[in-house]
Amino acid sequence: MSGQYTVSASPTAREAGSVTQTVASLPATFAPAAKNLHSTADVLVVAGEPGWTDEARRAVAAGARGIVVANPVPEDTRELAAAADAAGTAVVLDLRWASNPALVAEGDGPDARDAVRSALGTASLLDSVAATAPGTDPRRLLGEHLAALLAVTGTLDGVSLLRSDAMGYAVAGRLANGAPFTAQGVLTTACPAGVDIRLYTADGGVAVQLPDPNAAWPAEVRVTGAHGELLLPTLYESAHRSAWRRLKDHLGAGTRPDDLAGFARLTDLYATLADT
Repeated sequence: MSGQYTVSASPTAREAGSVTQTVASLPATFAPAAKNLHSTADVLVVAGEPGWTDEARRAVAAGARGIVVANPVPEDTRELAAAADAAGTAVVLDLRWASNPALVAEGDGPDARDAVRSALGTASLLDSVAATAPGTDPRRLLGEHLAALLAVTGTLDGVSLLRSDAMGYAVAGRLANGAPFTAQGVLTTACPAGVDIRLYTADGGVAVQLPDPNAAWPAEVRVTGAHGELLLPTLYESAHRSAWRRLKDHLGAGTRPDDLAGFARLTDLYATLADT
C-alpha cells in the first residue's frame, strides 16, 4: 500500500502514546482518521492498560492493518500473536523505555544491546535504577523497568522481589554469566523520570541513561574499557517515534514484527515476581 495510513486512537491511548505529536512527525506515512471513519482506520492505537490484549484481538478481527499498543502492562500475548499472524496484522509495542532506539538500533548501528551483551562474559555486576513521579503504581514501573533490562541483557535468571511498597521496589538476580544484578525503582520528584543502567566489568563497563519518551533530550550510551570511554552515536528520536517508524517499515514491506514474542519473556518473568 502506498500513501498514508489512517490512524484511530481513543483519548486514553492518544495520551499514553503521545499519538498526536508522534503521528504528526511522520506526515508522509500516517494521518488521523476522519471522525466518521475511526472504525475503519488502517492503524488502531490501544492503551496498554489491563485487558489490552483483548482490545487488540478485537482490532485484528475488525481488519486493522496495524496496531500500536502504548506502554502495555505484562499480559499473556499468545492468543493475540496467533490472531495477528493469521490475519497478517502488524502489532508494534510502544514501550516506555525499551522502545528507545539507543537500546536496539535499526540495521547494523552500534547500540546498548550489543555493548552490554559483548561485555557480559566479564561482567561483575549490573545495577539499574528507574525513577518516576510519586503516585505511579510501583508494579507498573517494575514492568517497564524489566522490559528495558531484558532488551539489553536478553535473559535475567533467578530474579526475586526483595521489596515493593509505595516508595518503589528492589529486585535482584543473576546475569547469564552468573554475576549479580540489582534493580531499584524510586518514586520521586528529585530527578527526571528515566532509567539508568550500569554494567561493570574488570576493565570498564557500559553506562546507559534513558529519558522518558516525552523528554526533550536523547538517551546516552557510554562504553568504557582499555581504549578509554566511547560515547555511542546520539539518536535524537523518542521511543514513541521509533515504535511508529518500525510500524511504517513493516507495513511498507508487508512483514510482521516480533514484538509480541519478545514481550512474552517479560510476561513470564513478571508472573514469577507476582507470585512472590
